[in-house]
Amino acid sequence: MNFGLIIIGDEILSGKRQDKHLPKVIELLAARGLQLSWARYVGDDRERITAVLRDAFASGDAVFSCGGIGATPDDHTRQCAAAAAGVELILHPQARELIIERMKEVAAEQGNVFEPDRADNMHRLNMGVFPAGAQIIPNPYNKIPGFTVGEVHFVPGFPVMAWPMIENLLDGRYAHLHGGQKQTERSVIVFGAMEASLTPLMEAIEAEHVGVKVFSLPSVDHPQWGRHIELGVKGTEVASQDAFTALKHKLNQFGASMGPEMVR
Repeated sequence: MNFGLIIIGDEILSGKRQDKHLPKVIELLAARGLQLSWARYVGDDRERITAVLRDAFASGDAVFSCGGIGATPDDHTRQCAAAAAGVELILHPQARELIIERMKEVAAEQGNVFEPDRADNMHRLNMGVFPAGAQIIPNPYNKIPGFTVGEVHFVPGFPVMAWPMIENLLDGRYAHLHGGQKQTERSVIVFGAMEASLTPLMEAIEAEHVGVKVFSLPSVDHPQWGRHIELGVKGTEVASQDAFTALKHKLNQFGASMGPEMVR
């Protein structure tokens, strides 16, 4: 199973807030021998969000969607998820109980009497209106849940809430996948060569070592190595080792000047 990430919000695209989800989700996956296959950013536009979610549902991938599940006018994710899935929105009974429980706690903390029929409290229940058939995702921070539709998981945009919720999914629903995508990356610094001249060599390595990816990262102003190419392979531990040995052999035949080697 592949993993994807969707990050929703105008504030990210405008630069008002810097996205923290992408590096964190990569970190959470890597710690479990998994990796992110794709990521998408989308603003607060219902048509675009619906299209992105429709693609996510059709992909069959495990997807984490961050942001837009609140109940203010600029939150559209719940409505778009229902539209993309082709189902109606309903108040999830368990989400309703959790939201009421949270509202009672807040009222008690403030020394107030909980008034369930007060307009603002009635409005807060909208945070539990999910696509029909959705499952809730527990929120350990404040009990206001996220929700799951198929393999797409909707969590808040706040990292303090989203990250524990994603971790719980990884260690629960996807625990059986841990270690299944563990990759080793081996590379060497190559001096004085052009990418175009190394391309046939790279293609040969991929053709000879099925399941291994070859990568080339050129740099023109590295503070330590100056102009160079980091040339490498990534795959399983054994496959990457075999492919890297073959890569260095071909580089020697090519007459390349090689520098430090790296394993990640």
